[in-house]
Amino acid sequence: MPELPRYPCHRTTTPLPLDGTLTHPAWEQAPWTSDFVDIIGPDATTPRFRTRAKLLYDDQYLYVGGQLEEPHVWSTMTEPNTWLYEENNFELFLDPDGDGQNYYEFEINPLGTIWELSLPKPYSEGGVPVDPDNLPGLRTALHIDGTLNDPADTDTGWTVEAAFPWADLAKYNRNQTPPAPGDEWRMNLMRIEWDHEVVDGEYRKGKQQDFWVWSPQYVLDMHKPDQWGVLRFE
Repeated sequence: MPELPRYPCHRTTTPLPLDGTLTHPAWEQAPWTSDFVDIIGPDATTPRFRTRAKLLYDDQYLYVGGQLEEPHVWSTMTEPNTWLYEENNFELFLDPDGDGQNYYEFEINPLGTIWELSLPKPYSEGGVPVDPDNLPGLRTALHIDGTLNDPADTDTGWTVEAAFPWADLAKYNRNQTPPAPGDEWRMNLMRIEWDHEVVDGEYRKGKQQDFWVWSPQYVLDMHKPDQWGVLRFE
């Protein structure tokens, strides 16, 4: 297998006031991830739209920002902790101690609806999810560069910011948070993109589902933590 991608997560001394735009000056010190690729690997079909992310941290939070190019921003799911992968979304997976067990999953859609769960071990190993498994102090914000659910125009995309409290993430890392400089966690990021059609002026989900990821899995399964990338705290 090719080498796993690595992301250098820089420390910020400025707490981020989330607005979903990724324009706060603190984000300038954070490099972009590589562009997301097909879950099967970079030799598969190139994603139609660009997706990338940035991360930062401070004493209280891990900050994650996602930028999703999208000419048609649409979403219908408003019920928290439901199967958001049934429509377009953005996802984060974290395995702080890198043992492939007791890991966290976060999903958000363009309406700002959130699903959080955790897995004691991967589904393929008989894992039964803790669903939901919400972080009490989670903060999120979202911005749409265009108009939501309007097929009459062409959008630019949507961006999302999330702050994950160390106090809440501690249970996935043997209560060892916040991380120290040099610590490495396992992480992956994913975007799910469905095709669509327009019926009577409204978006309708199609049948084709694409999985675009930061660290390719080389199989159609995000729950392979050994193939997740490395998040290094600088």
